[in-house]
Amino acid sequence: MDHLKSLIRTIPDFPHKGIEFRDLTTLFLDGPGFKETIMAMAEQHRALAVDVIIGIESRGFILGAPLAVELGTGFVPVRKPGKLPGATIGIEYDLEYGSDRLEIHNDAIKQGARVLMVDDLLATGGTMAAACALVEKMGGEVLGCSFVVELVDLKGRERLQRFPIHKLVAFEGE
Repeated sequence: MDHLKSLIRTIPDFPHKGIEFRDLTTLFLDGPGFKETIMAMAEQHRALAVDVIIGIESRGFILGAPLAVELGTGFVPVRKPGKLPGATIGIEYDLEYGSDRLEIHNDAIKQGARVLMVDDLLATGGTMAAACALVEKMGGEVLGCSFVVELVDLKGRERLQRFPIHKLVAFEGE
């Protein structure tokens, strides 16, 4: 996975001074690296009997859709408010400064559906925790949370203790 890690660009002081932003767009740009990413994620989850993959706005869409194709499952986007055209249900969650909201179509997750949650990066875990709560509110079973990158120092894993966490690469103390 060192090869994949080398394809992720670090942008210092973005979006604020002192932050090292891990930019996966350079990984997505590299065709073989992107394919390797999707295939590696698929191998982590092939034995789970996933019914549907949830991709969290927006980079979770980039990863979740091709992963769903590879695993032969459905794909459901979880979006920011006002982006989905049909009837939705949502959940509010706290951020470091303020709050946010996620929404999903109210008919997207069937009772008992086995759901794999996908996003690009695990930082503090707040958005993923909210998305998992939304799936459970709809009667779905969260099988796990899948990421390309885990920022270990931000301890997002602690918020997601109830779920298996899968990542391809980690950045720690960098």
